[in-house]
Amino acid sequence: MQHTRTWSDVYGSACAEFEGRTGGHVWLVAAPPDLAGSLAEQVEGVDGKGRVILVVHDGLTPLLWALRDTGPHGVLVVAPEPLSRGPALSVPHRLVDDAGGVEYQEGGTFPAWTGAGTTCDGAGECAAASAVASLELPVVVTMPDNVRAALEAWMDRTPHGR
Repeated sequence: MQHTRTWSDVYGSACAEFEGRTGGHVWLVAAPPDLAGSLAEQVEGVDGKGRVILVVHDGLTPLLWALRDTGPHGVLVVAPEPLSRGPALSVPHRLVDDAGGVEYQEGGTFPAWTGAGTTCDGAGECAAASAVASLELPVVVTMPDNVRAALEAWMDRTPHGR
């Protein structure tokens, strides 16, 4: 996929768009800053149709905004380890006031989730995956070094995906 643009959202998240061949779907890759180092290279290596939006976010509010804004077919959450499912959880409420001048409330209760077509057997808490599940979007949780393979595998399982 080809990197076509980079921008920063109202919450200070770094965002990048990658385009593949014509057709396909919009996919979102969401990562915290500490796991985002090699993700652009991983996404550029994807052989597929459609678009991938990469969002490097700090907290759930920027992620939820990106999900609503892009309307992705599926969301790949980058975490320290691959997970296939996770429990419901409560994220403590806090006021964020250092995100480029925008003040917002963070936190809330989020549902349990199950990964879409995941082959790993790991289970654990993942606030980002629970946030995705709260919007009833399919989610896959993988490690940074597996982003390309996970996206291509998901595209292969999706009609008109690759």
